[in-house]
Amino acid sequence: MRARSPEQLDHRLGYVSPIVHPAQLPLFVDYGDHITIGDRTFINCNLTALDVAPIVIGADCQLGPSVQLLTPIHPIEPQPRRDKLEGGRPITLGDNVWLGGGVIVCPGVTIGDNTVVGAGSVVTRDLPANVIAVGNPARVLRSI
Repeated sequence: MRARSPEQLDHRLGYVSPIVHPAQLPLFVDYGDHITIGDRTFINCNLTALDVAPIVIGADCQLGPSVQLLTPIHPIEPQPRRDKLEGGRPITLGDNVWLGGGVIVCPGVTIGDNTVVGAGSVVTRDLPANVIAVGNPARVLRSI
């Protein structure tokens, strides 16, 4: 689904609470039914949210441009992959999380409250609350 207007965004996503500023379009989602966005969250342009599994974005979050939230998983073995089997693992962003531009969050990841992820980072594992993480794969730089 590609939302071309704020009205389409509100209609197609599972639950959207009051957003501090309407999500910047375009916005790309797989289904739209498995995404929850908390109060006062800001979403910049070109968000890609593949919601095969639930995506929960907490309150007061800031998502930079071109962030990718990717829940789908695929088999490693050739035959099941050829059969186009797909699963998913949920993604959870705590409250007051800031994802810099171009951050990729992989399936099954939880990012704790108040955590900042630097631009261009790839988050492959859970990140605790109150840290700054950067890199590919993202690693904790320091506590905040």
